[in-house]
Amino acid sequence: MVNDFAAALSEALRLIASADAQLAQIVAGNPGNVLARYGLAMEYAQLGDHTRALENFRTLMAASPNYVAAYYQAGRVLHSLGDDVQARAVLEQGIEACGRANDA
Repeated sequence: MVNDFAAALSEALRLIASADAQLAQIVAGNPGNVLARYGLAMEYAQLGDHTRALENFRTLMAASPNYVAAYYQAGRVLHSLGDDVQARAVLEQGIEACGRANDA
């Protein structure tokens, strides 16, 4: 049973690494692909690579200032790091983006 779990875990980690690599390749080839950049940022956030996650969320927010979900997720990452002042600032920017995008 332990071997089955270890094998399943190993396969899951391989698939995650593969997804990260594929998203990074898509973003490298087309930096303006907002969906791929968002997906890559989310993958980094889920893996606990907060620096890369925030870098990609910030790039996305700069390139697509009405991409509301990026503000929310960046705020979550900042909050998880204990930076509530920055988290609040990003979330407030997200509220403004909602108004611009009529996504309230």
